[in-house]
Amino acid sequence: MEWIIELGIGIGKFFLNPLPYLGILFAVYLGYIRVKRERKNFTIRVQDGLFEFRTYLKKGVLLGFIFSLVTLLIGLTVPLAYIITLTVVTVILSIFLRPSALSAAYTLGSTFFIMMAIEYSSFEMPYLQGIFDQVETAIIPGAALLTGLLLMIEGILVFKNASEHTSPKLIRSKRGLTVGIHETKRLWLVPMLVLIPADALTIPFDFWPIFPTSSGGFTFLFVPFWLGFDAKIRSRHPKQGIQVIGRNVILLGAFVSIISAVGFWYPLASICAVGIAMVGRLLISILSYVKDDAQIFYFSRSNEGIVVLDIIPGSPADKMELQIGDVIRTVNGVHVQSTQQFYEAVQLNRAFCKLEVIDDQGENRLVNRALYEGEHHELGVITFEIDSQWEKKDIG
Repeated sequence: MEWIIELGIGIGKFFLNPLPYLGILFAVYLGYIRVKRERKNFTIRVQDGLFEFRTYLKKGVLLGFIFSLVTLLIGLTVPLAYIITLTVVTVILSIFLRPSALSAAYTLGSTFFIMMAIEYSSFEMPYLQGIFDQVETAIIPGAALLTGLLLMIEGILVFKNASEHTSPKLIRSKRGLTVGIHETKRLWLVPMLVLIPADALTIPFDFWPIFPTSSGGFTFLFVPFWLGFDAKIRSRHPKQGIQVIGRNVILLGAFVSIISAVGFWYPLASICAVGIAMVGRLLISILSYVKDDAQIFYFSRSNEGIVVLDIIPGSPADKMELQIGDVIRTVNGVHVQSTQQFYEAVQLNRAFCKLEVIDDQGENRLVNRALYEGEHHELGVITFEIDSQWEKKDIG
């Protein structure tokens, strides 16, 4: 019964933390600026404005539950002072309004070294000194291992979620041409159950926890973690480009977790693990950007036809299973190379549409579908071509 009561109290404290509510505002803001930019570029948005909000609430819950089981099985504990400091650090980093600043490597890593600085300097924390006095050592190996685990969660979310439904964007190339890129900005709420050193519950088994701790008791705390990510992909298919980053982050998280586990016996390993997490995550971002920027644009003009920059969900193009990166060569038998030609060719037959498409492997395929009253008049295809109305206005 004591375990159930403590677990209920720990879950209830989740709702006292400000991060879940501030995250809602942040996610809604990300959706707002995305829709505003898409409407400016294409006069229409791709995903609705609450897409980031739904992603924030839903996508990290299952992984949080799975990794909570891991932390409980190994008996991973972190002091309450660390969780409080992490909350403050997360809020401060969110002021920059850059999801990438909320990587686990930066939020948890910064908190780890701040805690070390507070303990080694004997800095007095107003109103919270009693909580910080409970920290047993300046080096917290549990926090280092938690950093590695959350980096793995981050990598999985980047690989599985951030690579889906990326947002199209128009930019000017160095040669002054209009080209398309894809960007993604995501914030995930990952609720995890962690153990806090306390006198509420005693350790029930001699073999648990797996990692050594000098604490004789513990309690539960359900903690809301933020994980953020943003990237712009120029030179490859956006899904492939982002999944490469995701795989690298997963590998980094696994490596950091292994090193941090050694830190329970050799404290210096914990410091090395967190340092590797912060530097490694930064290098992944820098190297990805440099490599991407050095290549030619994936979404640039093609002599073969119209390049599909994105597809509006639920549109005829979506139902015809057109893909990002496809090149539409002909529409109803007419070869097209501009948005205006594409629109005019679609109007040749308002009841039926037949397309010849070249996929990203260079293979041709034919797709066709009946069109119905009220469906999108341009099939729901988004390209980086200048809108025909703008062209006419510029000519005039």
